[in-house]
Amino acid sequence: MKLAPAASPLPTRHVRILLSHTRLQYSVISTQLPKTGIYKRATHLTWRSKTVSQTHSQVKSQTKMAEKEAIGEAQRKLRAKFLQVLCSRRRDEVPLTVEHAKPVENPLHQNSPPTKEEIEIMESCPKADIENLEELLQEENFYLNIEEGKQGRLPVLILKLKESDKQKKRPAVVFLHSTNKHKEILRPLLKVATASPLFLPFHRLFFICIFTAYASRGYIAISVDSRYHGERATCTTTYRDLNQIKLYLSATVIPSFLVALLVYPQVWDLIKLADYLTQREDIDPSRIGITGISLGGMHAWFAAFADTRYAVVVPLIGVQGFRWAIDNDKWKARVDSIKPVFETACHHLGKDVIDKEAVEKVWDRIAPGLASEFDSPHSIPAIAPRPLLILNGAEDPRCPIVGLEVPISKASQAYKEFQCLDNLKLIAEAGVGHQLTRLQVKESSDWFDRFLKP
Repeated sequence: MKLAPAASPLPTRHVRILLSHTRLQYSVISTQLPKTGIYKRATHLTWRSKTVSQTHSQVKSQTKMAEKEAIGEAQRKLRAKFLQVLCSRRRDEVPLTVEHAKPVENPLHQNSPPTKEEIEIMESCPKADIENLEELLQEENFYLNIEEGKQGRLPVLILKLKESDKQKKRPAVVFLHSTNKHKEILRPLLKVATASPLFLPFHRLFFICIFTAYASRGYIAISVDSRYHGERATCTTTYRDLNQIKLYLSATVIPSFLVALLVYPQVWDLIKLADYLTQREDIDPSRIGITGISLGGMHAWFAAFADTRYAVVVPLIGVQGFRWAIDNDKWKARVDSIKPVFETACHHLGKDVIDKEAVEKVWDRIAPGLASEFDSPHSIPAIAPRPLLILNGAEDPRCPIVGLEVPISKASQAYKEFQCLDNLKLIAEAGVGHQLTRLQVKESSDWFDRFLKP
């Protein structure tokens, strides 16, 4: 039998490829097959390339770690500088002590009470379905003595479920009220009333409100009176008392009232509050959240910037760019919220109307660095990698959303470097101005559950 001649060997080509960015060497053997359009390709990674690859991976990991450490160091330096400013304006401290207090029956409210719609928004907060919830709630009222004088006495209200397991530490959330309000605005009505809600005292309208809702879900809910609010006020005009505002530029020492118009003194209070909360046997010190509305949102933002013990942060309608507002003439809405201070400043500056120069001088006077080194482009990224949810109205004139483009961009980069970009979120609710909404209440609740619940 005649055999057909053997086919000639297939042509073989050896190609060595050097990948410059990794310095890895591959031997690629390509074998050309008959005209079927099919190719076989085998790739062999040499022992040397594996070793180089492992080295490259280690170098990359070390580089990432170095970048994180650099960010962390920059955060610590900025935080230390901010704390130095806070300490420079403090009176003599006293040992942190706890003083028992009774529930406030008639809290001092410095403007009109909330509308029925505002009450319904607060009551929309998700709550656990617990039978006889009112009977299971436990309320605490006390003062933290942190420095000399009336403003150094921090009124605290706590609500929680009665302990079933005294060994179990629970998550906690600190709630901060807005301008002219008080801590009792979140205090629940502990007994069901038969009278119409519209005829009840204001602070007893909240049967199932934010405070109760969080307590029902296993949180320890905490609220405090900001300086010159609630129990720390003496009359319904304390916060905007013109007699003290007139001391503005002529005083050699800035009146504590003026400093309290914004955030710094309250941040100090919240640092001391964290000292106390982390020592409680029923609170997990690694699971303390903080949130606030408007002025309270600003307090939450700066407290988290200053104190890393606040592990999860949710400022509502409080974060803005102060420098951006000055540079873009968008400062009027914020200025109007404490207008007498700026009018006094204009008088001392010889101006007839408030302008950006007056605005900048006031910020520098009562809150140094607020429109510069401690502004949102710097302090918001410094919260990374802790979970941060910013809730604003897209049409809020006090916190223009366009003024947050740079802060959010820088924060995103910081969270990306920490490999936790999901820990940062901004929600700008369409068609909403400077107001609390059901969406904000629900989103903040979900955020705390996501990061604080086991």
